[in-house]
Amino acid sequence: MKKSELTMKDVIDVSTGKKLGFINDVEIDIDQGKIRAIIVPSHQNRVFSFFSKKQDLTIDWKDIQKIGEDVILVSG
Repeated sequence: MKKSELTMKDVIDVSTGKKLGFINDVEIDIDQGKIRAIIVPSHQNRVFSFFSKKQDLTIDWKDIQKIGEDVILVSG
């Protein structure tokens, strides 16, 4: 799966049912060639993200429950 395919999916917290947003970036372990984490911005709107003090949400790969056609389910 390409990064561009991942960024098109909604990220949903399965414990709360809350939509967290879309993937902005990924952390990769270069030595092992594996994804370590996905990064979801604290604000999906770029204007608000500039003024926001909130940190982006980093979700470890092990916390991803399922990757479906339209969503990525994570445990928070």
